[in-house]
Amino acid sequence: METNSGNAGGYGIDALLGMARERAVPVVRALPDAALAAPTPCADYDVKALVNHLFQVVVEFQKLAAKGTADFSGTPDRVGEGPDWRERFADEADALVAAWAAPGALEGTAGAWQMPARLVGSMALLDLTVHGWDLARAVGARPAGDGEAAPAVVAQLTRTVAEVAPTARATGVFGDPVPVADDAPAFERLLGQTGRDPRWASPRGW
Repeated sequence: METNSGNAGGYGIDALLGMARERAVPVVRALPDAALAAPTPCADYDVKALVNHLFQVVVEFQKLAAKGTADFSGTPDRVGEGPDWRERFADEADALVAAWAAPGALEGTAGAWQMPARLVGSMALLDLTVHGWDLARAVGARPAGDGEAAPAVVAQLTRTVAEVAPTARATGVFGDPVPVADDAPAFERLLGQTGRDPRWASPRGW
């Protein structure tokens, strides 16, 4: 396990991604076909569209770990490619963790904007963690484990969100912050900073 200083609790990005993977993959595996058109906390995505988006994230961020070029110009319909999409997602999530564990993945810069590779890896962690919560909430489920992201993941992402929030809000990636009580759990406060209401519930009553 990588123990780079500056990462939460001494965990490396690959270890944190592994924690996020352990929560997100069971959520995706449990999504029923009947829920694919259900709304999610991301107003622009129903469940199928969000799975396709998250699928794209875990595939393209593997390329960024290897200092390659990612393509977010369009979102492939991987759910529509066949009924095994849940297991394909699990395989790609495993590959994402491995990609960021590879030697050199966290060195230098990555992506078209040449951002620090450590920040890019943390952005992958943010998507896997928060969108995993989105999908769970869309169907009234709870992620594996304690129902929240691991404390080390939340600590890392709290720093990441503080760093990227101004740009993310200006570009529409994050919505306006949702007020959350100061004494709310750290994960709820993190969700609020990304523009999510931690108490969001599907109007379909899943």
